Amino acid sequence: MTSTVRTRIAPSPTGMLHLGTARTALFSWAFARHHGGSFILRIEDTDLERSTEEAVQVILDSMKWLGLEYDEGPFRQTDRLPRYREVIERLLAEGKAYPCYATREELDALRADQTARGEKPRYDGRWRPERAQGKTPPDGVAPVIRFRTPDTGEVWWNDLVKGPIHIANAELDDLVIARGDGVPTYNFAVVVDDIDMGITHVLRGDDHVNNTPRQINIYRAILGEDAALPRFGHLSMILGPDGQKLSKRHGAVSVLQYEEDGFLPEALFNYLARLGWSHGDAEKFGREELVQWFDLEHVNRAPAQYDINKLLWLNGEYLKEAEAPRLASLTASRLRTHGIDADQPGCGPRLDAVVTLYRGRVRTLNELADEAMLFYRDPQVHADLLREHIQGSVRDSLQAFARAAEEAGSWERAAISEQIKRVLVEFGLKMPQFAIPLRVAVSGRTQTPSIDAVLELLGREATVRRVRAALAA
Repeated sequence: MTSTVRTRIAPSPTGMLHLGTARTALFSWAFARHHGGSFILRIEDTDLERSTEEAVQVILDSMKWLGLEYDEGPFRQTDRLPRYREVIERLLAEGKAYPCYATREELDALRADQTARGEKPRYDGRWRPERAQGKTPPDGVAPVIRFRTPDTGEVWWNDLVKGPIHIANAELDDLVIARGDGVPTYNFAVVVDDIDMGITHVLRGDDHVNNTPRQINIYRAILGEDAALPRFGHLSMILGPDGQKLSKRHGAVSVLQYEEDGFLPEALFNYLARLGWSHGDAEKFGREELVQWFDLEHVNRAPAQYDINKLLWLNGEYLKEAEAPRLASLTASRLRTHGIDADQPGCGPRLDAVVTLYRGRVRTLNELADEAMLFYRDPQVHADLLREHIQGSVRDSLQAFARAAEEAGSWERAAISEQIKRVLVEFGLKMPQFAIPLRVAVSGRTQTPSIDAVLELLGREATVRRVRAALAA
């Protein structure tokens, strides 16, 4: 193998790119970048029935959104079918693989018998050449190609995450490496790909631990017993808050769903990096810091636990730091889904000013858009809120405020604050007694940022209109 670090991510385009695969991609990317190596994207699309072009595009879009730039690829396995056939023909010629004509019905019956006897279900090698002598291949059966697993010995590797792992060859049967239609199976194609692409380090989920000894045997059959193999590291699974396997209810959704839900890519990137890896007590850090710090020694062996509240907190911290024009653009696109064009002249205040006022009070872009809407569309104030907060002397104070607002010479924050103080003095009210009803009247909510800042952005005309509408309701 080359001395230059080369890692890869090889998703299957049969569905979404979910958190587990995204984290594996991120760790592989960070490891390659830390060592000055290369990160390769490969699309494992040999599942012809389930692979779709839409899913391929989701993979590409997800990688781009997260900022996981790859140095080579995307390579597609369906473009490499001649290469797989070439290697299979060589293994057949060397007696390291053989055709198997067992029908599905035969294999089902074999598994049923083994299960009934309390044995581990496994292929029994009935079409190995030494056992198939004199057998006539059945008509109409396209044979699969099976790899001949060594009869004795063991496979072991020093896992980069889990430590030494040993598995006896007697525990492994002769796996299928090509289907009847000639399309290679995962365990075979991935080995040929990793050899041809010079992959030095394979990071993947620990659901692949059982595949690794099979693949190591195939590596040795192709390259020779003494060949240098990639280093393998198997990442622990991600559990939901309930300690169970991550489900859609707890975050096992497409990476792009997080974009739709209002998360910034740098927040999800940061969160995924901390999901099973740590650098001291650092919780919030950027891409450059991750590249500088990342190592496999601090990847946890224990399962990681998904915590939406930590992700929301982290996203809120990134929203506070994001540049206002960028937040305004991201918020504007969300407002347009509600029929609001905040960039249209006369629609309302400048959106960058609105997001600057609110970004410290929200955790997602969707929440930011919800808050921003009050500046571009009059609220539908709930009748219960009006009855609770706008009654008695408060009504008179709001009427007085509306009259004064119409006559005021300035509509800047300082002038609005002075106007509010005069109303408080005139009606003998404390700030909450007046500010909360005023918030309800103009926004339909009891809590907002500082009310004078809100009214300054809202504008004199909209403020007066909303206060009078609330009084008339």
